[in-house]
Amino acid sequence: MTYTEENELNKVKKENSQGNEKKYEDIIKWRTVGVFVFIHVGALFGAYLMFKKAKWQTIIWTILLYELSAIGVVAGVHRLWSHNSYKVKMPLELLLALFATVAAQKSIYRWARDHRVHHKYTDTDADPHNSTRGFFYSHIGWLTLKKNPLVMEKGKTIFLEDLHANPVVMCQHRYYYQIAVPLCMIMPTLVPMYFWNETVITSFFTAVMLRYCFTLHMTWLINSAAHKFGARPYDKNINPTENWLVSLGIAGDGWHNYHHAFPWDYRSAELGGFRINLAALFIEFMAKLGQAYDLKTAPPHIVQARKKRTGILSTAREHTKIETIHSWGYADETRPYEKSSLPLK
Repeated sequence: MTYTEENELNKVKKENSQGNEKKYEDIIKWRTVGVFVFIHVGALFGAYLMFKKAKWQTIIWTILLYELSAIGVVAGVHRLWSHNSYKVKMPLELLLALFATVAAQKSIYRWARDHRVHHKYTDTDADPHNSTRGFFYSHIGWLTLKKNPLVMEKGKTIFLEDLHANPVVMCQHRYYYQIAVPLCMIMPTLVPMYFWNETVITSFFTAVMLRYCFTLHMTWLINSAAHKFGARPYDKNINPTENWLVSLGIAGDGWHNYHHAFPWDYRSAELGGFRINLAALFIEFMAKLGQAYDLKTAPPHIVQARKKRTGILSTAREHTKIETIHSWGYADETRPYEKSSLPLK
């Protein structure tokens, strides 16, 4: 990290610690609030229909769509495009973009940009979903408010050239709504109607509204619950935690303390034991098929060294200088010394 970059990060943290974190007025985006109310009312009706009216095929279809959405978000938008933790060939990249668009959580470009800012300025006012502002804010509240000017300011400094140069990412970004509406809403509704004669009401409110709302909340729990509840074995000085319930719900993305310590690791976790990591299994399966390659991992001795410096094996109260440097992933040149010790799987 350059002297200027480290000074900027320390300046943001200092302002937060002095209680000056809110120097702007929250402006509610009422249109977004209205959309969220509609989504949640629709999801509740969809839950009723699932248990009372839906055919078993529709229930399986809804679950399948959720799992594909989760893979698109976790293995695709998060671990591939946000963190560069592995590489893919074009067929898999198109498939992940398809799944991510079914999830419809903003364009890949916007999601990855905001996520890199989150990692670079974790739990400061430059973090889009700063968890120090409370559970509700980091879960959903941040989406109902206009962005903190500091988030937008720091977002302009984040490296995005790899995304700009990616034709799949930029095409999906440019034509996002034209692609997302058919894939997220129309296709999931038509399939049950056509193949097993489900009613349009049951199809839409179960396979679209319920599934979409559930996918959103499981993703948001990474920002809220996995920044509050759970152990911090790798870095006890940061908010992200190891949350197995979140991992169970969203393809293994709840091992968040590890992920913030090693954001370039395609597994986002130490594997083994009872750690649930569906996205890692998917990536490894794709690697066996020759579609994924250059899977990046943090070697065991580096993980243990981090535990001794800042985690459960550490006696130090504060970060050393090297742990004040936050990075968003493999291509971030400000990444700490572990980069020099990183093997490719």
